[in-house]
Parts: sequence; structure tokens; C-alpha cells
Amino acid sequence: MCGIVGYVGSNKSVEVLLGGLRRLEYRGYDSAGIAVIDPEGELHTRKRAGKLQVLIDDLDAANIANGSTGIGHTRWATHGGPNDQNAHPHLGDDGKLALIHNGIIENFAELKAELVAAHPDTVFTSETDTEVAALLVGLEYQKTGDLAEALRNVVARLHGAFTLLVLHKDEPGVVVGARRNSPLVIGLGDGENFLGSDVAAFVEHTRRAVAIGQDQIVTITSDAVRVTDFDGLPVESQEFEITWDASAAEKGGWSSFMAKEISEEPEAISKTLLGRIVDGAVRLSELDVLGEGALANIDRVVILGCGTASYSGMLGKYAIEKWARIPVDVELSHEFRYRDPVINDRTLVVSISQSGETMDTLMAVKYAVAAGAKTLSICNTQGATIARESDAAIYTHAGPEVAVASTKAFVAQVAALYLFGLHLAQVRGTLSPEEISGLLGELQALPDQLATVLEQHDAITQLAGWMTDTRSVLFLGRHAGYPVALEGALKLKELAYIHAEGFAAGELKHGPIALIEPGQPVFVIVPSPRAKDSLHKKVVSNIQEIRARGARILAIAEQGDAAVLPYADLVIPIPLASTLFEPLLAVAPLQIFAMELAAAKGLDVDQPRNLAKSVTVE
Repeated sequence: MCGIVGYVGSNKSVEVLLGGLRRLEYRGYDSAGIAVIDPEGELHTRKRAGKLQVLIDDLDAANIANGSTGIGHTRWATHGGPNDQNAHPHLGDDGKLALIHNGIIENFAELKAELVAAHPDTVFTSETDTEVAALLVGLEYQKTGDLAEALRNVVARLHGAFTLLVLHKDEPGVVVGARRNSPLVIGLGDGENFLGSDVAAFVEHTRRAVAIGQDQIVTITSDAVRVTDFDGLPVESQEFEITWDASAAEKGGWSSFMAKEISEEPEAISKTLLGRIVDGAVRLSELDVLGEGALANIDRVVILGCGTASYSGMLGKYAIEKWARIPVDVELSHEFRYRDPVINDRTLVVSISQSGETMDTLMAVKYAVAAGAKTLSICNTQGATIARESDAAIYTHAGPEVAVASTKAFVAQVAALYLFGLHLAQVRGTLSPEEISGLLGELQALPDQLATVLEQHDAITQLAGWMTDTRSVLFLGRHAGYPVALEGALKLKELAYIHAEGFAAGELKHGPIALIEPGQPVFVIVPSPRAKDSLHKKVVSNIQEIRARGARILAIAEQGDAAVLPYADLVIPIPLASTLFEPLLAVAPLQIFAMELAAAKGLDVDQPRNLAKSVTVE
């Protein structure tokens, strides 16, 4: 969950580290710190609780000399509270070694007890699992005099998920990293090299990158990179090019990253579709690696995700079942492998993760692979672990998403799932070429339609301003509107810290209607009345039921839906679209509302409390 960056190159390490941490702060912002070896060979560390700016202000006052070697860390607290003592880096070898860590060391208590037994005079300055690792590596360095070997000896004893970066004042010009079940990427520069939790850490300096595999150790100097496995054997790594530049990860004049990313939703859909629709048919060359006939032989699909990703998976389920006529289950990644699910070689497991590093989802994918299932990942981050662990991957190409609350990644995930659903329909022959071409045409029309929805931003901002004292908001939807209701509620909880809950509208009379009292705001996602077997009349009846009990109705309905007007206090119109495409239009007003309500309350919409963008611990 934390963000880490390492650098070896010229005497600009402080600037490189702080720039990388600024772009990684979405991964955690409880504290931040750096360790630098200055030109005189002295090791300096600085760490402070709070957001990165607190550390920057402290560094300005301390005037630490730049050096050619350094590591930096921004923290999402696990072991130990967010204070100066628990911030990283942690020290070993009498202060000559500095270490930073992303993840959780599950057996740190046993290791700590062993350490104390062997060295009773050991002094601990924090409550973290990380400090134990720093002290152990320091002791190993005293024996070996080799930083990579010392780290290799320690990681063999660690259980859990970790990425570790370490430097030592006796080896200036060297940073060593190790990873297990936690992300680490190399940046290849000219006379300089980088390490980071993801490519955002160094994209300002280079667009050449190499992903580190599971249980591997990397040593970087200014002119060399060496990767081995945990046994010390050399490993071949594949280089890739980062397809976006540093400006894509900047606000660009927007009030927040979230506002910028919502504005980029039409482009995110367009880029996800780009090159994948050819002559009215789907072309997903990424799936060729599965082998001819592989998808035709599956008899079940399981979609895995957490939070927003699971809601995009629900929409994927509706589309795949309707178009490809194959049963689909949607499961929370963190529950999947613990209930001994029934999967086999005719099961396709589709995992969804914006970062491609979500630990719950990664472990579920590994479970599926071990059970013999075919695996496909839908992911937004090049070189991500989940994509590499899966048989095939569909990248969404939405560009970097910095705000913790996901917006453009959600619509891009849904677009990718719809492409996959239509690809399955092609493979299985469940839709005619004409039907597929027509649906693809609707999909391609969505970016322009969504752009018109975003033009209502100011009106939704005004609505949010009127509701700053609201303590609870409910969201209702049916069929494809139900996942939208869940997503709208999640966004409001994440950003505005108020009670919000999404319901399938048909469930109202089975209990939740008891929550309705005079003045209760309820967003209702109203389906189109034009669709065959439309649930429109049933949803309008639900509106009447809650309005009769005093609810305040905020409807999202297609333009020209006159049946809703007599019963709604406010209607947010969306363009005409068929049932499965409406959610990509209806979700944006809910995202905007949550963001603007939080902003009106003076809250940080990009970095909500207690959260981090990429959940890399179980």
C-alpha cells in the first residue's frame, strides 16, 4: 500500500525522490521519509508524520545535501500508528543502513523475539515490522560485507508480502531491492537508474521500464542493473515502454486529480476501444495466447474484484451472460479462495484491478492458476503483477489514475468487459455479425454521449452545495442500474464520510424501505422505458412508494422520460442509450456529486482518510 522510490545517478537524489513520492503519494499519505548518501559518503535520513508537504518543509529547513544515492517512502500505516517514529526509513548496522518497506511481514513478532534473544541490547525505536527487517539486514551486512547478499539472507526468513529497498553508507552508489507479493519496477535511465512501486515514481526521467518478478532481488548502480532470484541465480527481465508521460500524472490546472480524471472518462473509453474494433467486429489480439478454441470450450466465467472493480464486474456479468450465453459469477477477491470454490480447466477466471497489484485479487488469481483454471486480467497498469500472473491480459489504457477514489478506471473497465463479452459472443456464435456490429456502434458512441453528461458538472456542484448537512443518502437501481447505485454509494462513503447505501430497488419492500423518512435524499437510476422487457414502470413504482413516505427523489433518467417528472424533485438527464450502456452515462453524475459534496465540506477529495489507492496487503 505504501509508495517507494530508489535512485542512483547524479547528485540530484533529493529532487528525484521527492518528485517520485509526490506522484506516489496516492499509495499512502500517513507519513513520508527519505535516506540519502551525500557526496561526502554520509548517510542522512529525514522522516515526518503527515502528508508529503510536511517532509518537504522539514527538508527545506534542514538543508540536506544532495547525493547520488537515495531511497524514499510514503506510508499507509499497518504496524504502528502514523507518527514520526514509525515513518520510514528505518535504520540498521548502527545507523549506517537505511531500509524502506511496502507490505506486511507476517512473522515479524517471531523474528523480533529471536533478535532480542540473540542480541538483548537491541533498541527498537518504532512499533513497525519494518524496523525488524532493517536490524536483521544490518546484522547480516556485518557478516557478509555485501548488501545484496545480506538482503538475500534476510528475505529468505520473511513471510508475507513485501517490497524492500535498502542502502548502506559503505556502498555508496548502490540500492538493492527485493519483492514478494508486492510491486517493484525498474526505471532505466542514461547514467542513472530508478526503482519504484510503479512507473509513476520515475516517468519524469525515463519511459524505459522493467518489471521485477516474484521472489527476485535487484541491484542498481548508475550504469548497471542486476536481477537475481532469491537463491542468487541471474534472471532475464523484459523491458517495456511507458505509454504516457509525466504530464499525464499532473493536475493540469484542475482543482483536484479526481476532477481531472472524471473529465478524462470519454477519452479513457475511447483509448480502451482503440484498435480493438475492426470492420464491425472485436479484435482482441491479447487473447491469442490462450490458444485456438480455448474460449469456446469454457463453460463458466468467474469475475474477481474488490470495491469499484467488483461493481464493474457485475456489469460485465450482465453483458457476458446476455451476449455470450455463458454463466458468470462475480466474487469479492478476498472471499473467493477461502471458501474452497469449484473451478476447473473449463473455468475462466477474470480478475479486475486498476493497479494490477491488489493483493486480495492477486492471491485469488494464484489460487485459480493452481486449480487449473484459465485466467484473464483486466488492468490499467503496464508490467503489473496480476497481468503477469494471468494467462492473458486486457489493458484498459485509461492513463494514470492518481485520485484514490476510482472514476475513469471504472468506465474503462466496463468498456473492456463489454469488448470481451462481445468477443466471447463472436467465438461462441451466440450473436450474429450484424448484432455484434450494432452493439459495437453503440459502444463507440459512448464517449461523445458521456461528454454531454459531463457538461452538467456545474448543476451537480450546485446540488452538492445545498446538501452539505446531509447525513445519509440512499441509492436505488435495478438490473444494470444496481451496480451503479452501489458505486454511487461507495463514492459518497469514500469521499464525504457520510452514511450511504446502494440497494436493488426491488429489495425496498423487503426491508430497506424502513429507512425512508421525510427529507431522506434518494438517488434513483431509472432505466429507459424504450427497452424490451424494461423495468422502467417498476422503478417508477418504487419512486412513488418512497415519495409517499417523504423521500426526496433525485432521478437519473434518459432525456425525454416524462413519466419520472411528476415524482422527482430533480432529474439529471442522460442521453438515450440501451440498457447495458446506460450505466456508463449514469455513473458520472454520482461521481461528480460525491466529489463536490466532499469539496463543499472542505475535505480532500484526492486523498480521503484511512484509504490508499492500491491495496497491496491482505
